[in-house]
Amino acid sequence: MIKSNIILIGMPGVGKSTVGVLLAKALGRYFLDTDVHIQALENQTLQSILDEKGKEDFCNMEQEQIMRIDAQNAVIATGGSAVYSSKAMDHLSADGIIIHLDLDYESIEKRITNLSTRGVVKEKHQSLKDLYGKRQPIYLEYALITIDCADKNQDQIVTEIIERLNDKD
Repeated sequence: MIKSNIILIGMPGVGKSTVGVLLAKALGRYFLDTDVHIQALENQTLQSILDEKGKEDFCNMEQEQIMRIDAQNAVIATGGSAVYSSKAMDHLSADGIIIHLDLDYESIEKRITNLSTRGVVKEKHQSLKDLYGKRQPIYLEYALITIDCADKNQDQIVTEIIERLNDKD
């Protein structure tokens, strides 16, 4: 079976949403951002949801919403914490090629200036560096393709994703 969806995973700030929109446009596909979807359903920001419901309830909600996705020929940008749910990742990978957008910690740190208000699933006193160290191995575990995003603009990343996908055919 040919998998029809392209699933983007990676750290907050790596560019999943931006690259996802551009990739969907380039391929003539539907685009879905799971974080935006959750915000729209709850009519509040991710940070507000996390503040109100807590990390565990947010992750349960995220898993539930991902499990409801029934898309074909879509580019799906997941929240950085989606990889905490093996059920959600199994669901996405059933009809999707999982692509890890990878970027070194120092670059992520420069991009994330609003960690406390961005809506990032993390322990209260967990630093960005600790979060990076915890998530990187999980992203690598799920990824079929890893794209090194260092020193590349979004268009170059999109081009590389398309080339790598064509190599998989």
